Amino acid sequence: MNNSKKVAGLAGVVSVLWMGLTAAVAANQKRLLFNPLGSKREVLKPYSTGHRTRPIVVRAKDGTRLSGWLMTPPVKGPHPGVVYFGGRSEEVSWVARDAGKLFPGMAVLAVNYRGYGDSHGDPAEEHFVEDGRLLFDWLAERHHVDPKRVAVVGRSLGSGVAVQVAMERDAHSIVLITPYDSILALAKRKFKTLPVDYFLQHKFESVKYAHQIKAPAYVLRAAVDDIVPHSHTDQLVQKLGLLHADEIVPDSDHLNIPYLESTQERIASFLASRFNPPAA
Repeated sequence: MNNSKKVAGLAGVVSVLWMGLTAAVAANQKRLLFNPLGSKREVLKPYSTGHRTRPIVVRAKDGTRLSGWLMTPPVKGPHPGVVYFGGRSEEVSWVARDAGKLFPGMAVLAVNYRGYGDSHGDPAEEHFVEDGRLLFDWLAERHHVDPKRVAVVGRSLGSGVAVQVAMERDAHSIVLITPYDSILALAKRKFKTLPVDYFLQHKFESVKYAHQIKAPAYVLRAAVDDIVPHSHTDQLVQKLGLLHADEIVPDSDHLNIPYLESTQERIASFLASRFNPPAA
């Protein structure tokens, strides 16, 4: 009888601990998923040597202030355009610094998510996607941008935003850097014993939307990635409607991949070939 009571007591303790862990993860999911790290700017004075660079503020539909940078080529347009969506904890001022290598001859819009950098508001999937559509439209409406040649580029967390924006807008091309099938699937992998399906609010289920994307997709994976394992990228790639290429960048990991010269050259080459195809 005593052993039965001990087992029951242990089971009760385990149950309480499990419920406590579940509650803690559920309550802190925004911090765990987004983690904007305050408003620290990665590059103090962002400036692209290949563009005119200016800080901009775009108002979201609900009035929230979104801050970032618009980079335009110094020659007369109309130019092809690119909207960039960053990863978890990523402040996007570095894009303004590297735009000359990443996006030569292209108009580039890089805006921090809500709660990131100087942008106001709280991060959430629905806001990121709604704001992403707004930013795509905003760039396409600039007089110096060709509205029929606007691409989206998403890194890690931002690949989920890029996929949903490309699904609902006429994106010319899409570049996905270390993309995943869904945040839900990654969370279930990380928290195997928790009922993630029931409490995760921001699921970013790219795999559900990928087949609806009509634009050619270019996927770049890190050589070593312990945040988005290749198996989760495989699931997404299999659903993409039009896959241009799926490549692994040598000597890269999940954190350094967008800053590498090899990555930047690959992206620039892909977009240039799409925006300016060789004459038949």
